[in-house]
This record gives sequence, C-alpha cells and structure tokens, in this order.
Amino acid sequence: MSWIKKRLGEVLIIERGGSPRPIDKYLTTSHDGINWIKISDATASDKYIFETKEKIIKEGLHKTRMVNDGDFILSNSMSFGRPYIMKTSGCIHDGWLVLKQNGEKVFDTEFLYYLLSSPFVYKQFDYLAAGSTVRNLNIALVSSVKVPVPTISEQKNIVSKLDEVFEQISKAKANAEQNLKNAKELFESYLQGVFENGNENWEVNCLDELGTITSSKRIYKSEYVKDGVPFYRTKEIKELSNGKPITLELFISRQRYEQIKQSFGVPKIGDLLMSAVGTIGEIMVIENEDEFYFKDGNIVWFKDFEKLDTNYLKYALTAFVEKIKSLAIGAAYSALTIEKLNKYQIAFPSTIDEQQTIVRQLDALRAETQKLEAVYQKKIADLEELKKSILQKAFAGELKTEKAVAV
Repeated sequence: MSWIKKRLGEVLIIERGGSPRPIDKYLTTSHDGINWIKISDATASDKYIFETKEKIIKEGLHKTRMVNDGDFILSNSMSFGRPYIMKTSGCIHDGWLVLKQNGEKVFDTEFLYYLLSSPFVYKQFDYLAAGSTVRNLNIALVSSVKVPVPTISEQKNIVSKLDEVFEQISKAKANAEQNLKNAKELFESYLQGVFENGNENWEVNCLDELGTITSSKRIYKSEYVKDGVPFYRTKEIKELSNGKPITLELFISRQRYEQIKQSFGVPKIGDLLMSAVGTIGEIMVIENEDEFYFKDGNIVWFKDFEKLDTNYLKYALTAFVEKIKSLAIGAAYSALTIEKLNKYQIAFPSTIDEQQTIVRQLDALRAETQKLEAVYQKKIADLEELKKSILQKAFAGELKTEKAVAV
C-alpha cells in the first residue's frame, strides 16, 4: 500500500512546555487553578488526561505552555515517547512536548494516538535519541520522524480494525491477569491457613520468646570503601531472596567488619534477614559462610531461633507479611518494627522433623503455583508483543484482522 509519508514537523505544531521558578510559588490544589500536568497524572491513565491533582495559578502561566482538549502530549524523558490525549485544558512543564493539529485536520485523533503509540514511531524516537547520556525527546527530533499520512477515511478504517482486535486482546489479557492473581492467591491462602489454623497440639509463642530480632550496627557513609567486605542494602537482600545475581556497590573494610564481628556478631548460617521498610517481606536465608554486613534501619535480623527450622520461620514470616499487606490502609503498615515483630505469635509443631514436613509441602505447592504464574506472565507478555506487532503492521500498510488467542 502506497501512502504519502511526511515528517511530523510538517503536519503538526510541536512545542515544548516550561516551568516558572520557583514552581512551588505557583502551585495550588484549588479548583480555581489551571490543570498542571505531571507524569504521575499521565501514568495513572492509559490514554487520556482528564484532570490533575495539582493546579497552577494564573500568575504562573507566563513561563509554561497551555494545552487544550484534543492535543497530544509526549513525555520527553520519563515514560520516553509515550503519548496521551488531552480531554481537558491545562499547562505543561518542560518535561513534556505538545503536538497540535496544524490548521487543516490531517489526522484522525484515534489514528494519531495509535500511530504515536506504535513501534513504527517509537523505533525512530529510540534511534534518533541513541547515544545521549540521558535519552530525551526534543522538538527537532520529534519533528524529523517520518510517518504515513493516509486519507482520513483510510485512517478511520484502520482505527476500526485496531479497535476490534485490541478489544479481543484486552479481554484475553484481563483473563490472564485474573488467572495470575488466582494462582498467587492460591498459595497465599494455603499459607495463611497453615499458620492460622495449625493443629491443637502445636505450640504457640511470640517471636521474642523463640529467638532474637535485632538489626545491625550503624555504618556511616564515611566508612564505605572501594573494596572489602560486601555491604548489603534492601536492594541486595531483595535480589538474593529471589535468587537473582547482585551487583555489589558498597563495601566496608576488613578491620571494621572484624570489630563488629567480635563485639556484636554477624549473621551466620540459619539466620534470616528481612526488608521491613517500603518493600517489606523480602527474606534472605543465610545458607553459607560468605562474609557480608548489612544496613541498619530497613533490614531486621532474626537469629538464635533454635526451636524452629529456618525455612519454617521464613514461611511464618511470609504469612505475617501477606496478612499485613492485606490489611494495609494508607501508610499504616508501610513498615514492620522490631516491636511489632516481637509480639507476633506463631504456631508450630514441637519437632523440627514435623516442621520440615510442612516446609516440603509448602515448597511443592509454591513450585506448582510459580509454574502457573510463569505461564500467565508469559501469556500477558505475548499479548503485549502481539499489540506491538499489529501496530507495526498497521503503519506499514499490512494490517489484517488478527485474532487474540483465548486464555
């Protein structure tokens, strides 16, 4: 199919936003203000921007740029090149570009959205921005991108076909996401049942009756060295707890490590470390004698739990964290304190052998649910790739009606 191709700058007005300084002076939450469009307002939506949380007063308009209903805005750094359609008026800062129809309407609005969302355009953005330290879009770059310009009737026909097939994909994706959620909830429900129902012959104790929960000695930035004993933060604990390789960035000296080891102790085989602030519940089981130390505050240390199998304790803590997450309201449970953990009661069989039998059962169920999760995650990823492939074909003039595979 032969379509005229033009540069975006030939058929659209492309402008950059601006920010008055200091911006805080001009911001308000009053309904009388003008919509001040931030990245967070856009990423909360897949396509349209209707209203913003923050507003800007009229005095701040002299160094920003107004956008109107029907205009397109592009993020020029974060969410690189992602388009949004304005469904209201507002103003943009210098992290956005605005694309407006230039006089005579060249593009159907929905066609232009699909076009700007497509790999056909993104690949040009990506290529033209390559080599920059920070990838940014700018007016010259976006203006130079070549795009097909079918007739308006052809554009509407393409939109109709894309709407049809994307509706199928959306339904298939929703099914896959629900199945993924169900798989995760299956394990979480069983896990909760183990520690809530237990057995009438099991013992019940608070965690502080079974072992010690503490943190580390504080390490100051001035004590970091270029090479030495690895120093873990939440990032490394999370990676290690999920079996991922880590890129070590921080170290403390051998001398400082030995001082701490002698006076306070360091984690040993059988101990646990758990992230307890922000992303809570990432649990690392100490399984070898590799030397390291860890950051205080965000990570708690469980040691000397002699009556509990290490992995039984890990599952007990995971059950507690999942319960906390399910009850979370606002920031009320954004952190797990040592005090809160100390008073958490767990039920457990009196023998290590019985605990290990339960661990094996939980391990087996977890392995099965992880297989299911992997299947549905791949399905979701495949559907996203299918959308990209269809968009690529659409703007190469090769669009045919595609059927999304049912889940």
